[in-house]
Amino acid sequence: MKTITLKPLILCLAVAGLGQIAFGQSDLKLPDVSQAAEVKQRIALTDITVNYHRPLVNGRKIWGGLVPYGKVWRAGANENTTIEFSDPVSVEGKPLDRGTYGLHMIPNQDSCTVIFSKTNTGWGSYSYDQKDDALRVAVKPKPLAQPEEALEFEFEDLKPTSTAVTLKWDKVAIPFTVSVNEADQTLQNIRAQMKGAGQFAWQAPDQAAQFCLTNKINLDEALKWANLSIQNEERFENLSTKADILKALNKQDEAKATWDKALQKAEAPQLYTYGRQLQNQKKPAEAAQAIDIFKEVAKRFPNGVYGDLAQARVKSAAGDFTGALNDAKQAQAAAPSEGQKQAIQGLIDRLQAKQDINK
Repeated sequence: MKTITLKPLILCLAVAGLGQIAFGQSDLKLPDVSQAAEVKQRIALTDITVNYHRPLVNGRKIWGGLVPYGKVWRAGANENTTIEFSDPVSVEGKPLDRGTYGLHMIPNQDSCTVIFSKTNTGWGSYSYDQKDDALRVAVKPKPLAQPEEALEFEFEDLKPTSTAVTLKWDKVAIPFTVSVNEADQTLQNIRAQMKGAGQFAWQAPDQAAQFCLTNKINLDEALKWANLSIQNEERFENLSTKADILKALNKQDEAKATWDKALQKAEAPQLYTYGRQLQNQKKPAEAAQAIDIFKEVAKRFPNGVYGDLAQARVKSAAGDFTGALNDAKQAQAAAPSEGQKQAIQGLIDRLQAKQDINK
């Protein structure tokens, strides 16, 4: 009797299982009418990623028609258009924390509200709720010179610390500017990296110290990194970095003692390169210091490419183009590679035209 009683139950379970299998097999993966897309851009060390679907115009009236004015719109098709920031940013000058946001818009003929929602898993804007807004900004649409058949997002007006994220569709573009605090965010990134293996070599701490020195920020912390670099391996590069930091901190005696120590460590390529780095700052005090560096190179390393090049720069700065030209030609003859010879040829051409190669 038990066997007979259980058979209908087993049969029902089997049928139910077959039904689930049949349902799963019928759920085919087919192409979307509005194709999925992703665009990504890095600003400084911050990544911006937009995921969206691209509807076509397909002969329809878009703005004020398919996309009504004055109503929340999904800024794409299908599920939420999303925008992700790997670090805190500013959008149209307003702060927005790192994270992934549902991107919506309220378009009008002469304006558009761009909305960043904390909810990023909805289908379109049907479940949008204003209470979930992380930020709203007002922007101005602009006409497109060439209509876009398929909706797209593009990164425009790219700068070191900002970009315009622009939605383009039909004859309208809607841009909003995203910017980052490069120095602050890079500094945070450096601190995180300095907890890794880089702290045990000389290069990473020296680069961290150099970043702070170049941006004139956190000089006390930069000095600690310079000391760490020297502790790992004492070199001209990190000693000169420390000397420059001490000078910026107005610790002149310590700066001079450290610089003297750096000079003892320096080889011709290091010292010559340091002089060129000073010149590249395009500042009068650094330019004068660079000439002193080249004099030191010429004195300590009179024979060879770098000694000849240093002497050429010293003479060029003094207006002795004939003497500088002879030194440059000697440097070219001693250069070990074709690439170096070609680079020096550029200096020779300028000296022949009686141009100062230090400018």
